[in-house]
Amino acid sequence: MIDADLLDGVATGGEAVQAAIASRAVLPSAVAAAIAEQGSSEACQILAENDGAEIAASSIDRIVERFGDVAVIRDALLMREDLPAAARQNLVTQLSQTLAGFVVDRSWLEEDSARRMAREACEKATVTIAAESPKTELRSLIRHLRVSGQLTAGMVLRALLSGNIALFEEALAELSGMPLARVSALVRDRIGSGLRPLFEKAELPASMHRAFSEAIKAMREGFAEDADDAHLQRRLVERVLRACESADMADVAPLITLLRRFATEAAREEARLFCDEVAAETPQLVYSAAA
Repeated sequence: MIDADLLDGVATGGEAVQAAIASRAVLPSAVAAAIAEQGSSEACQILAENDGAEIAASSIDRIVERFGDVAVIRDALLMREDLPAAARQNLVTQLSQTLAGFVVDRSWLEEDSARRMAREACEKATVTIAAESPKTELRSLIRHLRVSGQLTAGMVLRALLSGNIALFEEALAELSGMPLARVSALVRDRIGSGLRPLFEKAELPASMHRAFSEAIKAMREGFAEDADDAHLQRRLVERVLRACESADMADVAPLITLLRRFATEAAREEARLFCDEVAAETPQLVYSAAA
């Protein structure tokens, strides 16, 4: 069958035919796009699970838009190695919103608390996705975050305090409209005289300028030398928190609250990683003792 026959089958053949076409060992991107646009949820699930299908990023976005709330389709997409970072983040956002709604419906948490926790979990996952994705995908991820209203000052600060300079610079370039090379030069300039104008052009809150500047200064001094770009760095967060607590600034209370939450999260993550290391070493110690 040629592509035209397959496209006609997707359009007129019904759900069974769509599912059969979606399961073909070799599936061109044009046919995959037709299934993403017109296919049933079953056909889209089969398509997402088909490693032999050529699925363009726009087609994945369409599947997410239509069926991102369907757990089996969401899981199948998340398992794909070719899933773009922006689409992965979009799925994580939908999942976090679904979980928040579930918790609120069960009256386990107040709605404001549930939404805040879901937002923070989503931001944490976003930084992890960025750290694990090719650098070429960062700009599309940042643009997706901005369009969806997720590219907040708190999100940008989290990226910086995780040691993810690449994500931080991409965010500033997007928010300021300046070329990435120019933003990178200003951020990495040891004098730092251009940071405040850069923050202002990116429309970051004035009350947070000190936190950004202090974080950049601390990173130059090696406070994030062991950063993995995916998790908040405890020493870096605590350094910025101390600097902001001692600063004479107006409207600093929300920033201090945010930094203290970051510090708590970083301490928890550090403790978890330590426990994982101990657990991994325990069988070896037991074996050595027995030997």
